[in-house]
Amino acid sequence: QVQPVESGGGLVQAGGSLRLSCTFPTRISVVNHVAWYRQAPGNEREYVARLTPGGSTDYSDSVKGRFSISREYAKNSVHLQMNGLIPEDTGVYYCSVYNAGAWRWGQGTQVTVSS
Repeated sequence: QVQPVESGGGLVQAGGSLRLSCTFPTRISVVNHVAWYRQAPGNEREYVARLTPGGSTDYSDSVKGRFSISREYAKNSVHLQMNGLIPEDTGVYYCSVYNAGAWRWGQGTQVTVSS
């Protein structure tokens, strides 16, 4: 099944930064609706950020001003730059891309922010 692949997660101290990447197989164009979600232990998956084919961005209130989503055409990837991380940002981060009439989900990458 065609799906994106997330990378870049890890352990970081509060106030630090991480850059997550979502790389698509060549069968999926990077010019699609792409979204990041996250899921903390015991919680439901929640929306984080979105990038439209036209380049518009949207963020949840909890990450606005700290996270930035961008597209890198050369690597067929979408990145999520996360600055000013707080412990509440801990969770598994998932990338989702809209392709061929459906949202395709990656396996996720773990982000842990220590206090």
